[in-house]
Amino acid sequence: MNNKICVLSTKVLTINQKQFLLNAGFSVIHANFIKIEFLSFQLKAIPTLLVFTSQNAVKSVMQNENVEKLKHIPVVCVGVNTKQLLQENGFTVLECEDYAENLAPIIQKKYVLEHIAFFAGNIRRNVLPNAFQNSRILFNEYTVYQNTANSKEVKAKINGILFFSPSAIQSYLQHNSITNQTCFCIGTTTAEALNGITTNVVIANKQTIENVIIQCINYYK
Repeated sequence: MNNKICVLSTKVLTINQKQFLLNAGFSVIHANFIKIEFLSFQLKAIPTLLVFTSQNAVKSVMQNENVEKLKHIPVVCVGVNTKQLLQENGFTVLECEDYAENLAPIIQKKYVLEHIAFFAGNIRRNVLPNAFQNSRILFNEYTVYQNTANSKEVKAKINGILFFSPSAIQSYLQHNSITNQTCFCIGTTTAEALNGITTNVVIANKQTIENVIIQCINYYK
């Protein structure tokens, strides 16, 4: 890379994640384009299965007064990082898939008799609730965190943008535009939010921040 490539991450990176990009010769700007607020909740009933689709949902539930009781209930989840966070905090994970679309049929086949507690944010897709309803699975949904835009104008000349959620894309576009930049997305759901905006999209093979960074480095090298 002769001219230094400037990469914007729409999520604040850890020291190691940022260093990975710096070591590859990039200049890096990173900021949180999404603000997360954890919400308190009361269990409506004692579930027999817990469903998580994000790390933020796990972090919120960890602050709940009933968390020790919940740790005795098995879990199915979306995302390898969600699974890791659950296991680190003493939960037993029975199933983990990269996408809700892959998890839904497993729940419909193997867990149809369970009483599910579904923990989600205020912005969520209907894939799992629709699957529960279609299979007449008993479930309670809990909105355990609030996801709000935290947009800021980026004045630097950016070559690549790292996106980790559809809402981060919406937030970024409030004060910025996407022209010839290449967008690196954590998954297909995030990439779909760029339909009609740009075709310069690279999707990570794994839904991890590290893999998005690897795709970015490989693309420019």
